[in-house]
Amino acid sequence: MKSLSHERIAGADAVSVGGTKTKRIAYWATTGVVVFCMTGGVFELVGAKTTMDGIMKLGYPSYIIPALGLGKVLAILAILWPGLPRLKEWAYAGIFFNMMGAIVSHVALHDEAWRIVVTVAIAAVTLASWALRPPSRRLGAL
Repeated sequence: MKSLSHERIAGADAVSVGGTKTKRIAYWATTGVVVFCMTGGVFELVGAKTTMDGIMKLGYPSYIIPALGLGKVLAILAILWPGLPRLKEWAYAGIFFNMMGAIVSHVALHDEAWRIVVTVAIAAVTLASWALRPPSRRLGAL
């Protein structure tokens, strides 16, 4: 009887370990997508013409674009860098608020539906990455 309960406990551990591994993979997959999407901040930071034109079409002044780019690049670094859980919270919030502003801008200008869908998807993946963070990357975990 003892060995049967031991097997049940071992089986439960295997399930929780598998779930943790799945969650870790999902975290890094969503985080990779967020980081990839935010690398566009480099183009904003250096003032790439296509990027500048696209953002100015949304009604934003050109002088704000390098600041948006710097924010995205710093957010990438904060999210990927080990530790700094409070900074990670701010980075995720900044990306999410940036995407919410972009969604409102695209809707207000009656842009193509695909632009709105892509922006909503980036916001959703950002929330997923935030929610899937391991304990070591959460505020209050240290």
